[in-house]
Amino acid sequence: MSERIEIRLQGPKPRLINHIVAVLVRGGLIAYPTDSGYALGWRSDNRKARDRVIRLRQLSRRDHFTYCCRTLADVSQYARLNNWAHRLIRQLTPGPYTFILPASSNVPRTAGGKQPKTIGIRIPDHSIVQAILETIEEPILSSSLILPGMEDEILDTEDLYDAIHGQVDLFIDAGYCPLEPTTLIDLTEDQPRVLRIGQGVIDF
Repeated sequence: MSERIEIRLQGPKPRLINHIVAVLVRGGLIAYPTDSGYALGWRSDNRKARDRVIRLRQLSRRDHFTYCCRTLADVSQYARLNNWAHRLIRQLTPGPYTFILPASSNVPRTAGGKQPKTIGIRIPDHSIVQAILETIEEPILSSSLILPGMEDEILDTEDLYDAIHGQVDLFIDAGYCPLEPTTLIDLTEDQPRVLRIGQGVIDF
């Protein structure tokens, strides 16, 4: 059975944020709102939660997940940044962008024991996510909450909760959250390369 809590976007109560973080620390999997729709979140070293997400979304073990970070300082722990990439991320965040970056040695190894060469990073512009990250004091891994067969559906929170009931430990209900993907930018080469146009405006 999945626990469900309702939380307001403006001024989320510390008591509720502390409860969410406690679920993550205990090894739980959460469904939470972001600035690009609802997502699944878990601690980066929690392989059991990662496996649950792979089964839930019917993904390959080769699929990569995104590190949700609070600040650029968090990003630099898990990714190698050159000067121009640092400036661009600082210019565009927080906001609806996901960046592909070279992974640092701090990134946990995959289930196959390999060190990832690249990772996805984002700094969401969302008060609940920022409160969670500030309290847990570490980035969390994230995957868009898009289940097989629901890619083209517009779901309200009741539909979404019914779809994942029993498959996550905690559902954080912050009301309707439109599913519109982030703009995806590859920063692993000599200049930025846009891989997907989403919410984030490309004006650089």
